Amino acid sequence: MVKVLFFASLRARLGTAEHRLEGFSGSVAELRHRLGELFPDWQPALQAADIQAAVNQEMAAATTQIGDGDEVAFFPPVTGG
Repeated sequence: MVKVLFFASLRARLGTAEHRLEGFSGSVAELRHRLGELFPDWQPALQAADIQAAVNQEMAAATTQIGDGDEVAFFPPVTGG
């Protein structure tokens, strides 16, 4: 199982903070695509160019591989000041 977390404005836009996906293995890009297939309304938000990802609390590229037991977080850019 892959645990997928959504943060900040992305959480509000999707209407959920978390989704669990059984039997998934692949890249971050493939996970975005799979979630878009399962939830078509989510696709525009997940495919937005500024949405970042982390796998097991480390920043991840689109090609980063995900497997059983991993935690993936999607979030908009973070700024501070």
